[in-house]
Amino acid sequence: MQRRTLLGLGGLGLAAGALGAWQWLGHGAQPLLLSARDDSDGRHYAVGYRLDGSRVFATRVSERCHDVAAHPQLPLALFVGRRPSRESYLIDTRDGRLLQTLVTPADRHFYGHGLFHRSGEWFYATENDTSEPGRGVLGVYRLQGRQLVREGEHSSHGVGPHQLLWLPGGESLVVANGGIRTEADSRVMMNLDAMEPSLVLMHRDGRLISKERLPERMNSVRHLAVAADGTLVSGQQYQGDPLDKVPLLAIKRPGQPFQPFPLGEAQRAAMSQYTASLAIHDELRLLALTAPRGNRFFVWHLDSSELLLDVPLPDCAGVGAVRDGFVVTSGQGRCRLYHCRGERIVAEALQLPAGLWDNHLRLA
Repeated sequence: MQRRTLLGLGGLGLAAGALGAWQWLGHGAQPLLLSARDDSDGRHYAVGYRLDGSRVFATRVSERCHDVAAHPQLPLALFVGRRPSRESYLIDTRDGRLLQTLVTPADRHFYGHGLFHRSGEWFYATENDTSEPGRGVLGVYRLQGRQLVREGEHSSHGVGPHQLLWLPGGESLVVANGGIRTEADSRVMMNLDAMEPSLVLMHRDGRLISKERLPERMNSVRHLAVAADGTLVSGQQYQGDPLDKVPLLAIKRPGQPFQPFPLGEAQRAAMSQYTASLAIHDELRLLALTAPRGNRFFVWHLDSSELLLDVPLPDCAGVGAVRDGFVVTSGQGRCRLYHCRGERIVAEALQLPAGLWDNHLRLA
């Protein structure tokens, strides 16, 4: 399904516009929004913008990227290649210089996500072992100077690993194994009749802590958010009948099993069997989700599961928490900031370029 419309890349040259949206957010330094973006000719960029619309960099790259991993101390970020890319791009976030094109071994490809360890020395990426189709791995890389060097890998304890995040403490990981087997250089799903999606907790040395599944075999566990108290939320992409009623959002609270998050049927149906990015606002205890195929954006209270916002947003893509709420990008329209501290959630259009944003964003 082609999600991008040909809106042009004119916004990449947008100068700083009105500051109202950010001043409305509050005082303090503006975070740097990092994301992947295309232009109307299908060229791929790694971009960094301030929320007032001012561009920090737009670096052209060879392959389409998916998520972004910012270094915890240095002005570096790795833009991770979208499945089945064999390239990811290490960028200096001060000026957009391409420091390294990180290439997988010949029998591996990236699955779109990765993250740095809190020390900044180690990087972990979800990958596919194409020599043994269906075997998911975490590539382990070490930062030496301004270059990432592959040191080894761990099993993801599942098939088709997609997103991974740190658990509180920063020494153990949660991995969303999508359960879908793909072969080299392909997005063709090879095992829809035998999918094995799972939520895995593991030590960063590769040892398995736990592995849990949702009842629906074709409900691919894809994206994640982790709260400071260890609450885990996952978003699913269902590969079965479009009319099946399956839990597209699931939660694992500390000490409890992995189970569906209570969704209203109207919201579940509006997602069109597909969720994309999730974010948790720890201070406000809010959960946000984008559903681009349903063109909907949602916010719930994380503890009570109360639905606080359900609004149309064309091809909504990445979502990230900022001090007063959430920033959301779009593949077809304006980026927005949702202010969540008042009695009701209020949307503000940002002066960022409109359209052609990929599924994820990170704020550094």
